[in-house]
Amino acid sequence: MLMPHQLVEQSLQSHFDRNVRQHYFRGMEFAGPAGDPGWFGPGSAVWHVHSHTEALIFGLQCAAYIERLDPSIYWMGMHHSRLVKRDEDGTAIPVIDPEGAAVRLGHSIAFFIGTAYGSTETAERVSKTVRAMHHTIKGTRPDGAAYDADDPAWLRWNYATVVWGLATAHEIYHPNPLRGKKLDQYYGEFVRVGHALGGTDLPSTKAETLDCLHSYLPKLALTHGAAMATGSNLSMPQSAVDWAIRDTMPKWAKQLIGHNDPNPIERRARRAVVWSIINGLHTAAGDTLEFRQARARVTGGTTVSHTEPAYVPGSDPELSRDEVEHSFA
Repeated sequence: MLMPHQLVEQSLQSHFDRNVRQHYFRGMEFAGPAGDPGWFGPGSAVWHVHSHTEALIFGLQCAAYIERLDPSIYWMGMHHSRLVKRDEDGTAIPVIDPEGAAVRLGHSIAFFIGTAYGSTETAERVSKTVRAMHHTIKGTRPDGAAYDADDPAWLRWNYATVVWGLATAHEIYHPNPLRGKKLDQYYGEFVRVGHALGGTDLPSTKAETLDCLHSYLPKLALTHGAAMATGSNLSMPQSAVDWAIRDTMPKWAKQLIGHNDPNPIERRARRAVVWSIINGLHTAAGDTLEFRQARARVTGGTTVSHTEPAYVPGSDPELSRDEVEHSFA
């Protein structure tokens, strides 16, 4: 007979299997070949960050939000994505299509789990697939400005939005977050993904990434469609999730979207609620099947509790086991 917490875990895992894994993980290999560490392997900062699926998903939402501040990305989505609804003639309407949003999220989750934990062949293949898709995203905005997903400067900024979103969600909402040089290790490792997608001269530290994001400010704007999908234009419960995302934005981005932080006590209380939800879901669901398979693939079946952070290369080799564990707090 299953205990209550086991029933919850089984339900959440079944939901993920039905709605994500069965549709978006096809052809990905996590269980083999034996000994293949993939692109990163256990002990990497990427494994530690991406093992918390719920924080990873939240980070993707943060990245998507700051991306939309680039009118070119907004119109790329309008012209080429299933994310928005369309009228009978196929013309995009600036209203989120829930089904299309679920598809986009499913593909994103599969990509960032596949490149993190998949076999070397899997990571390379899914990256080539996404890069090939980017080659087709070219067009013209209503104001006459051209956009091209292969533009090196745009690729650099777009890469920065993604790695920043994932790392920032990790910093705020992971129970054992990397900080300082350990977090910079994540930024440095993740560059491999950016290069595989065609990026060049990519930022490899938190400071470089923030500088890259800020450098694009003259090109950013709050489009009407993006404005209608945030702030006071939303009702509960969407507005609560929207607040948590806006709360992560850099100061200049908050100024652009007209977001004001509440007083420190209220902000801390709100974050505590979000932290409890994200980590409550993660504790209830447990590690993903892909993470467990990858761990067994590399370690020959040896498992590591997800509450026990892996040692990150580059840390002091003389640290004791207890010091290593507390160094992630």
